[in-house]
Amino acid sequence: MNRRDSLKALGLTTLSTAVLLDACKPKAAEETAAETPSGPVDGRQQFEIDRDKKLMADTFFTPHEMATITVLGDIIIPKDEKSGSASDAKVPEFIEFIVKDMPDHQVPLRGGLKWLDIQCFNRYDHAFTDCTHDQQIAMVTDIAYPAKAKPEMMQGVAFFNRMRDLVSTGFFTSKIGLADIGYMGNQPHKWEGVPADVLKQYGMENVKV
Repeated sequence: MNRRDSLKALGLTTLSTAVLLDACKPKAAEETAAETPSGPVDGRQQFEIDRDKKLMADTFFTPHEMATITVLGDIIIPKDEKSGSASDAKVPEFIEFIVKDMPDHQVPLRGGLKWLDIQCFNRYDHAFTDCTHDQQIAMVTDIAYPAKAKPEMMQGVAFFNRMRDLVSTGFFTSKIGLADIGYMGNQPHKWEGVPADVLKQYGMENVKV
């Protein structure tokens, strides 16, 4: 299930502004703020630093829930010849942080993970993480395409939509994800004039400035 191109083209445009604004917080929280006599040099107030440290220290998901999130994340964004998977980009840790920073995600995600396990127990007599890869893909396929999903799968569809948004946000704001899309940020540039092909296109190749 190779979704990289579609996630780049479509998925990122559907993400909530709040999620995107918070996307890089885990990295900031993991770094120790340099202190000066006048306060942190990164511009954050001490209470913000203390809050991030507390969020990083707390734990929300159980080990089993984190394992399920890891498997789901790597199904949504698997490793390929170009870059690593969601788990390689530390997406599960990103989601763990986000649900503590944005508690509205907690009940839908925990409920969705439980729903997923119940469905797998009913079908395969195993929790999602203990199913075979083919069984996992079959289960995900039933909830990954809203237009094709059966009515009884709607709870799973809502859960998977949320999970897909968080996974894509975590991945494409990570170092691995930024490299995957070729994002370079601001780069020094030397102006060498209008390119020759552009001048030729407008019949100005012989014009001297």
